[in-house]
Amino acid sequence: MKPAVYPREARQTIIDQLERFPAVAILGPRQIGKTTLALEIAKTRPSAYLDLENPEDLQKLKDPAHYLALHADKLVIIKPRRPNSLHRALRTQPS
Repeated sequence: MKPAVYPREARQTIIDQLERFPAVAILGPRQIGKTTLALEIAKTRPSAYLDLENPEDLQKLKDPAHYLALHADKLVIIKPRRPNSLHRALRTQPS
């Protein structure tokens, strides 16, 4: 049996926000389709996907400013591995 696919009311809102802001977060409970939605949007533009459960992807954010500068022309999708892990991965060191 194929899983039901529901229209995504948030899709166009997210696309509109990506035109206005450098970062857009998709938040919600587990297993609701956040990653699926993000990857669906990513098919329409140059993009990079990082899953922080994957050690290779996590290593790419060892220097987040450098990675994001290299991909400034792309939609970068980052899937955190647990709450607050994204903040820890992207925080900058004090000067």
